[in-house]
Amino acid sequence: MATTAQLTVKDRDPLGTVQDFLSMLLAQGEVAAVFVPRHMPGGGPVMPSLVTDTAELATADPFAPSFPLNAARLVARLSRGETDGTVAAVLRPCEIRAFVELVKLNQGSIENLLIIGADCAGAFANAEYARFVGDRDPVAASREFAATALKTPWEGEPKLAKACMACEHPSPEGADIIIGGFGVDREGWLPLLAKTPRGEGLLSRLEVPDSEAASGREDALRAVVDRAVAFRDAMFEETRGQVGSIAGLAQYLSGCVGCYNCRVACPVCYCRECVFVTDVFDHDPWQYMDWARQKGALKMPTDTVFFHLTRLAHMSTACVGCGQCSNACPNDIPVMELFRSAAQKTQAAFDYEAGRDPNEPPPLAVFQEKEFSAMTGGTD
Repeated sequence: MATTAQLTVKDRDPLGTVQDFLSMLLAQGEVAAVFVPRHMPGGGPVMPSLVTDTAELATADPFAPSFPLNAARLVARLSRGETDGTVAAVLRPCEIRAFVELVKLNQGSIENLLIIGADCAGAFANAEYARFVGDRDPVAASREFAATALKTPWEGEPKLAKACMACEHPSPEGADIIIGGFGVDREGWLPLLAKTPRGEGLLSRLEVPDSEAASGREDALRAVVDRAVAFRDAMFEETRGQVGSIAGLAQYLSGCVGCYNCRVACPVCYCRECVFVTDVFDHDPWQYMDWARQKGALKMPTDTVFFHLTRLAHMSTACVGCGQCSNACPNDIPVMELFRSAAQKTQAAFDYEAGRDPNEPPPLAVFQEKEFSAMTGGTD
């Protein structure tokens, strides 16, 4: 069975070639639908769409540097029950890793999914993406970005989202098929890398021509990862310097208005009922007055720091660093930097990496006798 196949790029248009490949999956009955980002008729960012008509794939664009939401929860919703056939889900690397976490938490299933990922050069925050496109046709702008960004890291204006600049996972681990980009001339050919038996079987049935692995892929990936790790570590150092005390954390989060957008945007914040939208924090007027009298003045809304501390305690083992929390914040609080900084420490303590392996149980789901021996009294 083929493990690497080759898509010949027509008319120096890798995006059109990927659209044709997805259309082939539908037309030949390999999948019943394709879940993929698409340009909407009215413009704006690309949005995830469930496509069953091949004609609608003419606006599909997994290369667009637009990332208005992490689609992992949408895919989890599509996969939780019976589906009428297999769905091909075209996802970013961080979306795949978030979906893996949801599967481990019994929020989704990989059974009826074919996961396709593309090497990722990053994306802009919502407002920055609009500035990047400007008055141009968004598909043309996307083609320009895709043609250059995987060859040379994006250095122009606007800047990529910080989450993307700090992302050490630009290749979609966990996909059945990877559409390669690093280390190849995407205007000539695109490698399809089968990473699972399901992916291998698909490439064999489609009779896509076999190919040698791109010789420069690993070196190109390593350069991108090294660059991201250096940026990430500097970001961690700066953030931890700002939030090293309760007073510093309160200042860091002082712009929080309690909108909970970060909770809604987080792909792995899955609770059906969040304690912060119950009456637990719906205080009576006399309580506010009492607290105000004790302190002389009371910042309102209250409980904003406690909200973020609770989310940190709840989500730091599952955070994949997609940055949607910051993208959704109306007051530009660097939520991603805070959560990634905490998540790195938490996940390292458990020798765990969110989204790394669907068969790896999440921390706290199992008890290991020799784990944290200083607390349990055991020996290493």
